[in-house]
Amino acid sequence: MPLLQILQVPHPLLKRVAAPVERVTDDIRRLMDDMLATMYAAPGIGLAAPQVGVSRRVIVVDLAKDETSRAPLRLVNPAVLWASEEQVIMEEGCLSLPDQFAEVRRPAAVKVSYQDESGAAREIEADGMLARCLQHEIDHLDGVLFIDHLSLLRRQMILRRLEKARRVRA
Repeated sequence: MPLLQILQVPHPLLKRVAAPVERVTDDIRRLMDDMLATMYAAPGIGLAAPQVGVSRRVIVVDLAKDETSRAPLRLVNPAVLWASEEQVIMEEGCLSLPDQFAEVRRPAAVKVSYQDESGAAREIEADGMLARCLQHEIDHLDGVLFIDHLSLLRRQMILRRLEKARRVRA
């Protein structure tokens, strides 16, 4: 499984709405496998296809702390069916905005419909970190980044820090 390049802000693909997947094919399954390998290597707990240059509605998630407890979720065409009224604030980061973090308010629990790697229709109910991760990755499919949930001032501060870090590395 080759590691894919993770796009970083301000790449325009990250702001585009991803196209639905018509059928779960071997190519889509291969994409999900490559995305998981890329996510683990980064390391991260979630990755959306647009982040690796593929504008399709595909995400992968795994909250495992180590290799032995991995339990990857592969979701095609995920959609939030329900979100709790209760909101929670937690710190988020993103592989497309390396080393940048901010507190984001999101629903505490969600119910998500999706197709699994065989194309079967599924639903998952989640709370805590899984709910947050699912919402974050589904946002990517709609061209929304976690910084888009912040005030303009806070967003600009993060983008300036990111640009400064890039200049230092260059």
